[in-house]
Amino acid sequence: MSADNQTVTLCAEAQAFLSREQHGLFIDGEFVAAESGKAINTVNPSNGEVLARLAAGDKADVDQAVKAARRAFEGPWSTWSPYQRQELLFRLHQVLDQRFEELVQIESMDMGAPIARLRNTKPALLKMLLFFAAQAANIKGETLMNGIPEQVATMSLKAPVGVVGGIIPWNGPLNSQFWVLGAVLATGCTVVLKPAEDASLSVLRVAEILHEAGVPAGVVNVVTGYGADAGHALASHPGVDRIAFTGSTQTGRSIIQASTVNIKKLQLELGGKSADILFKDANLEKAVPGAAMGVFANSGQICFAGTRVLVQRSLVDEFSERLMGFMDTLRVGRSMESQSNMGPIISQRQLDSVMSYIKIGQEEGAKLLCGGKRLGGDLENGYFVEPTVFTNVNNQMRIAREEIFGPVLSILPFEDEEEALAIANDSDYGLGGAVWTQDISKALRVVNGVKTGTMWVNCYGYIDPLVGFGGTKMSGYGAKGSAAHLDTYLYSKTVYIEL
Repeated sequence: MSADNQTVTLCAEAQAFLSREQHGLFIDGEFVAAESGKAINTVNPSNGEVLARLAAGDKADVDQAVKAARRAFEGPWSTWSPYQRQELLFRLHQVLDQRFEELVQIESMDMGAPIARLRNTKPALLKMLLFFAAQAANIKGETLMNGIPEQVATMSLKAPVGVVGGIIPWNGPLNSQFWVLGAVLATGCTVVLKPAEDASLSVLRVAEILHEAGVPAGVVNVVTGYGADAGHALASHPGVDRIAFTGSTQTGRSIIQASTVNIKKLQLELGGKSADILFKDANLEKAVPGAAMGVFANSGQICFAGTRVLVQRSLVDEFSERLMGFMDTLRVGRSMESQSNMGPIISQRQLDSVMSYIKIGQEEGAKLLCGGKRLGGDLENGYFVEPTVFTNVNNQMRIAREEIFGPVLSILPFEDEEEALAIANDSDYGLGGAVWTQDISKALRVVNGVKTGTMWVNCYGYIDPLVGFGGTKMSGYGAKGSAAHLDTYLYSKTVYIEL
C-alpha cells in the first residue's frame, strides 16, 4: 500500500455501533430481538469476513412493526402541523450533517463502497432533506368550480396515506432510504423499512439517530431479514397502505402481486439496461470519463448504469483507445482505503453472477477488451472483479439485454441516428440513458426518441430531488423527487359543502 493510500480509522461512534454483539430490529423506538430468536450474518465485502449479526425478522416481527407504525400514525404524530414536521426535517439536516462521517464509515464497511466516494454524497443527502423540508409546508389542495344548481362550494384536500412499507436496496442504503424517510416525515405518514440483508447497518443506525433527534417512537421502524420472509410479509401486510421499492424487476413483480391484498399504492424503481449514446462529434474529453463512470461508479451497482455504450462506428477505435487510457486511472481496492475509487461487489453471490455474465459474453462472441477476472493477491478474500469492457457486442447478446449489476461495459457500434435509436429502444427496460453530441438538434431528437424515464445530454447520472427521476417499461413506475413524489404519499379527498 502506498503512503498516500491509508486505511481510514473508524471513529469511536462507528466502532461502538459495529462492535455490538447483535443488531436488533428497531420497532416503536427501541431495538428488540426477532421473535424467532434467529439471526443472520452480514459480511464485509472487502475481506469476506463477518462484520455483524442482524436479527432475522419475519412475518411476526413485521406485524409488530406495522402495528407500531399504525399506533404512531393515529397518535400524537397525526396532530403535528406542517411547520412542526418541517422544523423536524431541518433538525435532522443538522444532525446528519454532524454525524455523516460516522454513517459513511458504517456504510463503507457494510456494502463496500469506497469511503472517498461516499463522502462525496454528503451534499446530495443534505439537499434531499432540504427538499423534503420545503415540501412539508407545500402540501395543498384546490378550490374547485362546479356545475351543481344549488349553492355548493367544492374543494380538494390532501391527506397522508398512512403506513408506508419501504424496501431498500443494498447498493446505497444510506442515501436511498431518505427517498422514503423524507417523504414520510414531510407528509405525516409512518414507515416500516426493510433493508436488504446484505447491507442493513446504516439503515439501523439512521433510525436510532432519528429517534434520538426527536422523531416520535413508531414513526420510523426497521425490520431486518431475508426478502422472502420480512420483505414478502411487508409487501403483503394488509395494514400497509403503500410500498416504495427499489430493486430487481423480478422482485418488483412479486411485490405487485403481494400488494393486491389491499390494493396498495406502489412506487417501483426496478432494473435497467440503459443506453449511453456517443456520436462521432462527441467531446471525448468529457464523454470518455462520463461514459466510463456511468458504468464503473459504485462498481456498476447502480440501477440506471449506462452499461450499453452505443458508439458511432467511425468513433469506436478512438473511443476504445481513450477508454483504456482512462481505465488505467481507476484504483480498485478495499472500501476503507482512502485512494480506492472502485470497491468490491456486494457479496459472493453477486460476484458469481457477474463472473458468469463475463463468461457468457465471451461464449457469445463478444471481444473482451480488458478486465474479466476476479482480483487475487491481497484482495483475494474480498469480492473484487476487474473493471471489464467488451467490444463487438450486438444487442441480441445476453450481456446487452440482461442487467448484470457489476462493472461490465459493452460497446455496441451503430451507423447513424436511426440505428442508434432502434438499438436503444430494443430493450425491456427504460430507466436511464444519455447522448453525447455537440449538435443540440440531434441531442433533442435523441432525447425525444429514446423511451426511457431519464435522459442526460453530455453528462451522466445527475439526480436532483427538485427535478426527480423515474422509469418506464419494465423499469417500474412512480416518481422519485419533484412534487409528484409527495403525491404518492398522499391521497386526494374531495369535499362538497352546501351553503
